[in-house]
Amino acid sequence: MQDTFHWVRVNVFCYATENEELIHDAMTELLGTDEFDCDVTDSEHGNRLIILRSEFSKQRETAPLFQRLGKDLISEIDADLEGRIDDDCVFRLRLDKQELVQGRYRTAHHGNVLSLSGKVVSHPARKEIAVRNMRKFLNSLDFTESPSLL
Repeated sequence: MQDTFHWVRVNVFCYATENEELIHDAMTELLGTDEFDCDVTDSEHGNRLIILRSEFSKQRETAPLFQRLGKDLISEIDADLEGRIDDDCVFRLRLDKQELVQGRYRTAHHGNVLSLSGKVVSHPARKEIAVRNMRKFLNSLDFTESPSLL
């Protein structure tokens, strides 16, 4: 199968009031690996801010990530695919961080999220082609087996 993404990026902010270990564990569970970048900086209010991020560029890395989201969430994403891919062929998904640390994956429309974005392969680069390629990818996911860890 042809690659679906040029790249996929996952980012989450851990604020000073949040449990860093819980967020780290949740990101590890979702990504299937604990190999991701961790940057420490100060927030606009001077509090410690940790940014956890990872980037994937291979289909064998991205497919298990999407499988871990589960069949129900993938169906929800598929139903709203046109709204999740912009004119630059970038797919966007925001997962509720509070649900994430409880082991559940739910979309979010607020700011306290894990954000996932990915540049969908599309030749020529047009949204409708990107939507078609992404839909084909989502429909190819196998939920009969647990995705392996990287």
